[in-house]
Amino acid sequence: MGTIKNIPIMERPYEKMIMYGEKVLTNTELLSIIIKNGTKDESSLEIAQKLLNLDENLRFLQTISIEELMKINGIGKVKAVELKAVGEIAKRIAKPLKTDKIKIYSKEDVAKLFLEELQNEENEILKVLMLNNQNCLKKVLTIAVGNENNIIVNVKAILSEPVKMQIPKIILVHNHPSRKS
Repeated sequence: MGTIKNIPIMERPYEKMIMYGEKVLTNTELLSIIIKNGTKDESSLEIAQKLLNLDENLRFLQTISIEELMKINGIGKVKAVELKAVGEIAKRIAKPLKTDKIKIYSKEDVAKLFLEELQNEENEILKVLMLNNQNCLKKVLTIAVGNENNIIVNVKAILSEPVKMQIPKIILVHNHPSRKS
């Protein structure tokens, strides 16, 4: 292929998005837009496809390192940083906006809140959710970050903020990254 200019105009990622909207674009086309430019031998679409050959699930952008991205021909430091920024933006979008409007009724409610955020983390993370008597989420704190196999935390770290805030209920949440398949 070599260059995007060899593709008919209405099939080029930028033009296709403008004409039909972002929902019709493939993951390759979306990544191509972020990558912007190819090399003299490969188009941004071809580089994007090489990225997706690593993992079809775009969540890999949250876990892959800048150095790993730069191993792909056509991805320099600037493009690697931009791709990592997209991964971080996606992670932040998945976080709840207003905690005081969130009510926790079940473990499924907790899972919905934190699954996106924690499932691709490489280290164990412990969070404390603070709830009022009506089960409204008042605050979420990350208490500790461990390694891929364990986390060390003391009771004081878990309870000090809820006690200061006179929070009647807490829920502890943590992930198990070493159990990924």
